[in-house]
Amino acid sequence: MTRASHTDTDTDTSAGGGSDDAERPLLDKGGLPTWLDPVVRAVETVQPLQLSRFLPPENGAGRQSAVLILFGEGDHGPELLLMERAGSLRSHAGQPSFPGGALDPEDGDPAADGPLWAALREAEEETGLDPAGVQLFGVLPKLYIPVSGFVVTPVLGWWREPSPVRVVDPNETARVFKVPVADLTDPANRVTVAHPSGYRGPAFLVESALVWGFTAGVIDRLLHYSGWERPWDRDKQVPLDWRA
Repeated sequence: MTRASHTDTDTDTSAGGGSDDAERPLLDKGGLPTWLDPVVRAVETVQPLQLSRFLPPENGAGRQSAVLILFGEGDHGPELLLMERAGSLRSHAGQPSFPGGALDPEDGDPAADGPLWAALREAEEETGLDPAGVQLFGVLPKLYIPVSGFVVTPVLGWWREPSPVRVVDPNETARVFKVPVADLTDPANRVTVAHPSGYRGPAFLVESALVWGFTAGVIDRLLHYSGWERPWDRDKQVPLDWRA
């Protein structure tokens, strides 16, 4: 796999450093479709506690990871790429999620451009997409998943040149699918999940899947701060069992 790079007069190179910059993925806001403008503004202004009350531990604990929030344009307008994790995995088994995973040493500095490279690498490994067709345009604040101990950097991308996607390794991924943003904003598809532990959070019933947890929380906040959210019934509940 070759490392994606983007050169543009509007390119933000602050994420990288060193002589290897030309081969590292860079943030580039140039040439994005106008419908992404609200998302770009939201990413630039949102604060960590506006996304989640679970923030990385101050003592530096937690395993550094990254996810790719990839926007494309399909037959039904703007869409997001999601996947369903294999049921045999130790963490978040069977859950729909963004492509992503833990940083490897070769990804680079977790405080610099390491998460950008990790998000692209993991997305290619899990969905088979060609990272050369992905334009990274933003990074959200690092968040924390207490149940698995991951410190997650959400990296946002525009699927400038779409490529075929598929399940690459059935031991990691059960399904790869795209969800129209219109379905995510449809109040009929929005519910609140309730876990026996007391957890309650936003969720989406889309593409024969229940998207909940970390992934649904990030989508919910992106829709809200981008101004795409439509009023929905927060009292409409879907119960989860202890295995979820």
